[in-house]
Amino acid sequence: MSNRDPFHDVLLSTVGTAEQAELLDSSPRSRVWRVRPADSRPVIVKQVTDAGDTSADADTRFAREVAGLRLAGRGPGPSVAPALLAADPSARVMVLEHLDDLGRTADWMPGYAESLARLHARTGPADAGALPLWSGPTAADAESFLALARALDVPVPSAVPDELAGILERLDPTPHHALLHGDPCPGNDLHTADGVRFVDFERASLGNGLVELAYFRIGFPTCWCAMSVTAAPLAEVEDVYRATWRGLTGTDVPGDLADACAGWLIQGDALVERAHRGTADQFARVPTEDFEWGYVSARERLVHRLGVVADMTRDHDHLHALGRLSSAMAGGLLRRWSGLRPLPAHDALPW
Repeated sequence: MSNRDPFHDVLLSTVGTAEQAELLDSSPRSRVWRVRPADSRPVIVKQVTDAGDTSADADTRFAREVAGLRLAGRGPGPSVAPALLAADPSARVMVLEHLDDLGRTADWMPGYAESLARLHARTGPADAGALPLWSGPTAADAESFLALARALDVPVPSAVPDELAGILERLDPTPHHALLHGDPCPGNDLHTADGVRFVDFERASLGNGLVELAYFRIGFPTCWCAMSVTAAPLAEVEDVYRATWRGLTGTDVPGDLADACAGWLIQGDALVERAHRGTADQFARVPTEDFEWGYVSARERLVHRLGVVADMTRDHDHLHALGRLSSAMAGGLLRRWSGLRPLPAHDALPW
């Protein structure tokens, strides 16, 4: 490597002269290398770039990732993220521990759920302000969801607007202090001999861990690899998560998983990849076009989420009307577009 490399100085001061640097696949918003120093183990060097972003946005993503990694690096128990060895804010460069990824196996989810609970339990009330609060659904999201129902000619029960307002209130992250990854997707996890560790903390925040436990039911809403987890595997991962959280905190997981799933349902931006979020009303597109992300389409993601919420709220104290609406909307979508496929099963994706 030459002195012109953007990470030369921070790398040299951390691990010494590098003999070899291999550029790895990464998102368009970062560059990642595996670097082999002359006299030590390999390290990972990541530079956050401003591709598709303003410089200020890139600085924010870098700061969130560094803060998230530092919080995740605290104990107790097994590590849940690579160690942060050095950081240079001026170049948006960080040097990370290199981890050997053993790859995903058919029974990967329980270990993932355990590490997710460990990650969430790393922080508490004393960490308020260390990261931004989780950004959940808004009143505008709720209105866009209701507009979609009307566009599909599905009657909206009169109680639904009040139920949605209640969800927004209960999903307020302010009382919660769990360390949220922000995008805990397959691909942002490494399966090591010591357990699952998470990477890419650019969207780290503080909030209620239920909004990420909900990924298993709602189909991994921020991920290219939307998938369905049902029956025994779903019960197992939720039990593992709750038992791990209870063992670490001495308390039960707070909140209602049905609220968390409904929150993901009404966010139109959860139908598209990150680069397209905030650019349009995604629900308004659904009646006239279907758009793919990964292996499935927006309508297929939406049908799955509607079905999940309908099932979870059938006997729910506060969400009866939303459950009826979700069931009717799912049926309406399937009648209009009979070729919509169910999400692939969690053990059938081509990892």
